[in-house]
Amino acid sequence: MARRIQKAAVLGSGVMGGGIAALLASAGVEVLLLDIVPFDLTEEQKKDPKARNRIVKAGFDGTVKSRPALFMLPKTDSKRVSIGNFDDDWNKLADCDWIVEVVVENLKIKQSVMERIEKVRKPGSIVSTNTSGIPLMSISEGRTDEFKQHFLGTHFFNPVRYMKLLEIIPGAQTSQEVLDFMADYGERILGKGIVWAKDTPNFIGNRIGVQGMVQAMQLMVEMGLSIPEVDALFGPVMGRPKTAMFKTADLVGLDTLGHVAKNTYDLVTEDEARDTFVIPDFVSAMIEKKLLGNKTKQGFYKKDLTPEWKTIRKVINPQTGEYEEYGKADFPCLDAAKGAKDLAGKMQAVVYGDDKGAKFAWKVIANGLIYAANRIPEISDTIIEIDNAMKWGYNFTMGPFEAWDAIGVEKSVAKMKADGLAVPEKIEKMLSAGNKSFYKSENGKDYFFDFASGEYKLISISPAIISLRNLKGMGKVVKENASASLIDIGDGVFCVEFHTKMNAINRELVEGMAEGLDYVAKNGVGMVIGNQAPGFPGAFSAGGDLAYMLGLAKEGKFSEIDAFLLTAQTGLQKARYAPFPVVAAPFGMTLGGGCEVCLGADRIVAHSELFMGLVEIGVGLLPAGGGCTNLWKKFISSVPGPVKITSLADFFLPVFMAIATAKFSNSAAEARANGFLDSSDRIHFNRDYLIGEAKKEVLHMVQGGYAPPIKEKIQVLGQAAQGMAEAELYNMQSGGYVSEHDAFLAKRIAFVIGGGDIRDGGFISEDAMLKLEREAFVDFFKTEKTMARVEHMLKTGKPLRN
Repeated sequence: MARRIQKAAVLGSGVMGGGIAALLASAGVEVLLLDIVPFDLTEEQKKDPKARNRIVKAGFDGTVKSRPALFMLPKTDSKRVSIGNFDDDWNKLADCDWIVEVVVENLKIKQSVMERIEKVRKPGSIVSTNTSGIPLMSISEGRTDEFKQHFLGTHFFNPVRYMKLLEIIPGAQTSQEVLDFMADYGERILGKGIVWAKDTPNFIGNRIGVQGMVQAMQLMVEMGLSIPEVDALFGPVMGRPKTAMFKTADLVGLDTLGHVAKNTYDLVTEDEARDTFVIPDFVSAMIEKKLLGNKTKQGFYKKDLTPEWKTIRKVINPQTGEYEEYGKADFPCLDAAKGAKDLAGKMQAVVYGDDKGAKFAWKVIANGLIYAANRIPEISDTIIEIDNAMKWGYNFTMGPFEAWDAIGVEKSVAKMKADGLAVPEKIEKMLSAGNKSFYKSENGKDYFFDFASGEYKLISISPAIISLRNLKGMGKVVKENASASLIDIGDGVFCVEFHTKMNAINRELVEGMAEGLDYVAKNGVGMVIGNQAPGFPGAFSAGGDLAYMLGLAKEGKFSEIDAFLLTAQTGLQKARYAPFPVVAAPFGMTLGGGCEVCLGADRIVAHSELFMGLVEIGVGLLPAGGGCTNLWKKFISSVPGPVKITSLADFFLPVFMAIATAKFSNSAAEARANGFLDSSDRIHFNRDYLIGEAKKEVLHMVQGGYAPPIKEKIQVLGQAAQGMAEAELYNMQSGGYVSEHDAFLAKRIAFVIGGGDIRDGGFISEDAMLKLEREAFVDFFKTEKTMARVEHMLKTGKPLRN
């Protein structure tokens, strides 16, 4: 009988428990969220269900209100969660297929919870603990063999929705069937990256991550650097998040960091670098003073307001314990890194520099790499798990061993030896055998160096995952230019991959896509539009090439802007009417032109983390690549035949407001609620599967006897659209929500969506509506305020309200 998770229970409604409940509910699972009954109830309150559920209700409400959102679609998904307490609702666990324990990190409490679970759980149900450090063998002590066969560790990372890492820790008796199921469920259904961890203190991610963070703090004090200097050295220039080290610690919470560090120190008595888990005195003092980071609004960093309401950013001085203003860190190695072409070059510029900052960075990196190598096979059998844990759990661009390759293994080892550092024997053996890197690619396949066998081994991935990078390595590119490639992904299906900066839509990309459509028409059965841009959330396409069009506008070449828009419209509509199915696979930032690409496809297979919208008004423009036309068509196509005027009015307002207010989704579920995805479009939680799932969709449509849509006239609201827009804009202007220029732009947008001067409920040709888009776009670009908005966006990355 096939195992499935229809109902799950989460025991503990704190930040982690609430996040797990939200993820499961967003994936369509019915969730029972339980917590303890408050200890301080009066006799009267003990009879009141609301009082008894006070703790779980507060946790649940906090999860629903969380920003960024933990539910994909809070108003809808939260309805799948029911709440209760450990005393009154415990027996409901008997209905659950998976029970996740997320209670306080206390062995006796966890053992008591497991004992109670065993008394009510149904045979075969899965039980897991989210412990971050207590041995699973101890937690499950005294339980039956049947319980232990279905018991394992599932260690999520906060915030649960956004962090890809899920460490799975097998118990000594966990059945292989349960492990296989949970790995597949976690990866395919919940969208997580699975890392197999051993039952060791703090597993992999926190063992490596906390050690690196605490040792950096120790070295900072020893070498006399400031906190902003450390963050400048260990931010994006080293492939780390913008929050770097100390802002990340503020985000996590200094109390949490201190607890994990102390817990590890107490448990890793044989660790050669055990002392690197001892947090510096100034951090201990901060924890005592409740300077815990974002949760207390002051940690390593804080913000003050002057009497004039000006924000002043301050940082704590480790020597004095006082907050002070700070400026930009300045080291020659950072200046050198700016000139590097790629991340590896930036990292080398920093770690091999001669200044104080470079020497600090080298010490942190060198000691961290040695520590990671020494943890094999203690916490992991291979380098893969360690690298993935740091990328997926800490948002590093490269894991430790990938970073080691980036700075050069031979060169770095020579420097380590010169500095008197103890290079692990396994690294010496690898180099002496002629193996100069931890990873290599051959014929489109990726390999990692396995210390146990002393050989390179193939990195295995699910057969459902299609890697465009690997296919390109196998020579599967059939057409390409500097902005796009057409890749053969098998079975007659080809993928158009964008590779401009932020995958912005430019002329070359549009032309490459058109050539790709011609090629597929002769040689294939269907097309996927997608890419595998790195990072979270990544960019399917962040919009059009504004710099190109601004340059034309400044030279007064408005006819050339119109010609470019016509080329873009023709190319995107060509995909819409191709004689084969075209499926878009968007993820992350899918804005402006990127959104227009998707609206022109037959179907969409989207990643759950989708920030989709027609946001051009933010720079004083409107969608002119078919966005206005195709979004309107998507709305009215939900009703067969001619639409009544009243229904057209009902459709007009959400389309108008979506474009006129630059509305974008915070998830694919919200994009569907906004009307950008419809019931035939699919949502997948794991971005790695997206190209493969889009390919499946193409083949399914082919097998079903695909027939391209017929180009027909479009029914529009007509002149009545102007009146509806005027009324809505009057309210918005009165409330100060839109500027005079915004109102001017929005009225023209209403004119386009309404079909121009067409009579109410009339029909307009698609080409005529597309022409309305182009004319409005060009007219907008002729205004000084739009020019200023575009220029400001290109310079700052932020919209200008004028």
